[in-house]
Amino acid sequence: MTVTPPNPDHDALYHRFFSDPAVVAQLLREFAAGPWLEGLDLDAMERLATNFHADIGERRDGDMVWRIPRRDGGDAYVMLLLEFQSTPDRWMALRMLVYAGLLWQQLVMEKRLLPDGRLPPILPVVLYNGDPRWRASLSLRDLIGLPESSPLWQWQPGLRYHVIDEGAFSAGDLERREGLPALLFRLENSPNPGQLVGLAGDVLAWFSDHPGFDAAQKVLVELLGVAMEPLDPAVRVPEDLLEVRNMLVTRMEKWVEQQRLELDQRVNEAVKQELRHAQQQAEQRGKQQGWEQGREQGREQGRQQGRQQGEATLLLRLLERRFGALPDGVRDRALAADTVTLEEWALRVLDAGSLDEVLA
Repeated sequence: MTVTPPNPDHDALYHRFFSDPAVVAQLLREFAAGPWLEGLDLDAMERLATNFHADIGERRDGDMVWRIPRRDGGDAYVMLLLEFQSTPDRWMALRMLVYAGLLWQQLVMEKRLLPDGRLPPILPVVLYNGDPRWRASLSLRDLIGLPESSPLWQWQPGLRYHVIDEGAFSAGDLERREGLPALLFRLENSPNPGQLVGLAGDVLAWFSDHPGFDAAQKVLVELLGVAMEPLDPAVRVPEDLLEVRNMLVTRMEKWVEQQRLELDQRVNEAVKQELRHAQQQAEQRGKQQGWEQGREQGREQGRQQGRQQGEATLLLRLLERRFGALPDGVRDRALAADTVTLEEWALRVLDAGSLDEVLA
């Protein structure tokens, strides 16, 4: 497992999270499923101490290789690379080839070969959590400059790797998955404050049903604390998951109140702007009566439109943070609603289980 660290503390959390073989097994079952896993005993996997990184001067704290027994005899090895780079690595297939060669070399030296003396198979997997989606080639063949008809292909090395791009999975897809890695990905996909309360409840429910994952639980609690920083930068997150969820509910209520205060300020600014505009129009007409009328109309219209638009904007922000991307028509519906309706919808955001319940 290889880490490119822009944030050492964050990378250390990932390292601790995926140090549990049961968690790695869940990752493979849910995000690398395929015929290649059917013959592997994932429940018996164990971590292999690697010593080949010094040869290329690229050892990083997160490096891991997992040995997995094969049901038909012998072993297979999973190289899982964690990539925290800002952009995908075009040469990942080449890096994987180098790592695979060095791993095989170590296995030969340690005499960890198959019963017939051949090399054990390797499954290279990249776990990527950068913002741009992974577009790098998954095959070494694509990086070699040869025409398809060239006879030189028979002497070129070949390797493919499997990529797990955290940001490529939708919120609904991750919610349908049952393992710990899916909960981690949901936290990593920048949940908004409105989603954190429900997510903390899901994390609490998972660990209530699956005891024995203490290290992973501590990691998710710390990541919840990181996600809570926009609500309160000085927050000190407790270790107990139930307390974390209760704290989130309290912080969410304060955040909503803060948003209301900001809304009132924006409404006041909108009213002042409309008043200034109305006064300028009245002055240009040069009629005292028109000026008075324009001032009054500007005040009333500005107050009404400013408050309505401000409340609609806040509601849309809350809905997007609570339920993700909004369906077509919701924005127009919010902008067309009156202030009474907007306030009623805003009060439902915290308790509603779906977008339809809010807008019912």
